[in-house]
Amino acid sequence: MKTRSPIVSVLGHVDHGKTTLLDNIRGSTIASKEAGGITQHIGATEIPMEVISSICGDYLKKMNIQEQLPGLFFIDTPGHEAFTTLRKRGGSLADLAILILDVNEGFKPQTFEALSILKSSKTPFVVAANKIDKVPGWNSTENASFAQSVQNQHKNVVFDLDQRIYEIVGELHKQGFESERFDRISNFASQITIVPISAQTGEGIPELLTMLLGLAFQYLSEQLQIEADSPASGTVLEVKEEKGLGLTIDTILYDGVLNKNDRIMLLTKDNKVISTKIRSLLKPKPLEEIRESKTMFEDTDLIVAAAGVKIVAPHVDDVISGSPLRVANDDSLRIEDELLSEVDNIRIQTNDLGIIVKADTLGSLEALVNILSKMDVPIKSAEIGDVSRRDIINASIMNEEDEKLGVIIAFNVNLLPSAEEELQGQDIKIFHDKVIYQLTEDYHEWLNTAQERKKKARLEAITRPAKIRIMPKLVFRKSKPAICGIEVMSGIIEKGVTLIRDDGHIVGTVDSMEDKGENLPKVSRGSQVAMAIGDAVFEKDFEEGDVLYVDMTESNFLQLKDEFENKFLDDELMTMDEIQQIKQQTEDQMWGVVNTDWSQLDTLDDDEFEDFYE
Repeated sequence: MKTRSPIVSVLGHVDHGKTTLLDNIRGSTIASKEAGGITQHIGATEIPMEVISSICGDYLKKMNIQEQLPGLFFIDTPGHEAFTTLRKRGGSLADLAILILDVNEGFKPQTFEALSILKSSKTPFVVAANKIDKVPGWNSTENASFAQSVQNQHKNVVFDLDQRIYEIVGELHKQGFESERFDRISNFASQITIVPISAQTGEGIPELLTMLLGLAFQYLSEQLQIEADSPASGTVLEVKEEKGLGLTIDTILYDGVLNKNDRIMLLTKDNKVISTKIRSLLKPKPLEEIRESKTMFEDTDLIVAAAGVKIVAPHVDDVISGSPLRVANDDSLRIEDELLSEVDNIRIQTNDLGIIVKADTLGSLEALVNILSKMDVPIKSAEIGDVSRRDIINASIMNEEDEKLGVIIAFNVNLLPSAEEELQGQDIKIFHDKVIYQLTEDYHEWLNTAQERKKKARLEAITRPAKIRIMPKLVFRKSKPAICGIEVMSGIIEKGVTLIRDDGHIVGTVDSMEDKGENLPKVSRGSQVAMAIGDAVFEKDFEEGDVLYVDMTESNFLQLKDEFENKFLDDELMTMDEIQQIKQQTEDQMWGVVNTDWSQLDTLDDDEFEDFYE
């Protein structure tokens, strides 16, 4: 039997310091290189025991466990809520976890989400109350233990920190966890340990690492035992081209032993299982992140879990990021069945109508789909790889169905030349970014503005309430068309609307409006212009001083009431009520005509009959 390093997953809210903490431990600056300052993929780093011993010093010596464990193996998980699936995958691989939170900000949405993941997976964890150096008045001491650093603080600052720690204790209690600051713990088996730290200055990190190793040694000793010859199991982080090596597979090995020349089985993008033989096993040097190794990888014949490893093997072009990896020297049929059963767990549901989603890895794809599903966005296809000509064609077909669906969301992938060519002249929208939450927020904002644009177009297409007054002594032509000076009393008058009198009589249609020689498509309240009213006859259809209203159909009126009433000014709302009364009065008169004694029509002369008909 061999003892492997405990796998530690670092979880927490975006920008609360996960990657900065690991950077401090390994002496790197990966956090500053992340797109948007946020981890976009799961990363992995091995911290050997000699490094931990040098950081922890006397704390670790007191526990007498340096010889029992080889070190710690950290998984750095993305922090934004879009990465629920990645964090679950990270959490499920972990033996222990650090839940990191900003001691000044407290619990945030992703903090609660991380707690839920830890609770459901029953993963033991330590809370790192980060950014103590930002507590007002804090006097930092680089890389000091918390016990040393707290001695250098004013009593008011210590009291302030304690208040913040007990707010964390209170919130954890609400979530079903008993907790206490690490140096006040009475029972490590039943209480969650809270360690105040600064990932930036290194304060408190000695106690944090000591607490993790203590938990692992005390409660996970059996779980960390692996058989020296048990076949390895792992998860593929990424398939990528390495200079001088060709295509390689970055993998987290979480169980067993992997040998050079082992045959491994993996899943491909089209949900098939491939079998290939390892040509080289390349291990990043201790303290180096598998994604960002600054030196050449070490070639090795054997790797024992837990570890990050770069595998060189043929025929891995189509291997999917997130695929399980299994050693299959024997019983390959059983292992193939196991891998295929996992396909169902990562298959993404799609719709007949929806947007196109592209991403660089399975984890990123699942994360995008997860957040888009929460936004109730239908997805036509969700695939790994660059945006292709086929994607552009599919998006244009969706655009014909609905403008909101003519969209491609592309995370950390390229637009192929054939796709760029097909895109010319197409009215589709592509959102492209290296930060997932930025992508989804940009799309959400565009979606909202698209809905506003559509609503505005609908409002412009229907008739708005308005009324005008015929100005005295300004009738310039009596008919064909009648031309007169008018004043807009409320609302907006547009060319083409029909005007009615207050008794419901139809006056005519607005043919044109003019002011100082300029033709106007619409005029608003307070304007005085010359108006040509087609089919209207002065002294027959209208008189000087008459008030005329815009005619509105019942469906038009109901649409305005239901959708756009909050867009109107008070004067327009009053005019709409007046128009409603006119239409009601006209309807009452119509029913009066229907109920008329029609036999009396024979007694009317021609002029009386014409008046009645009107």
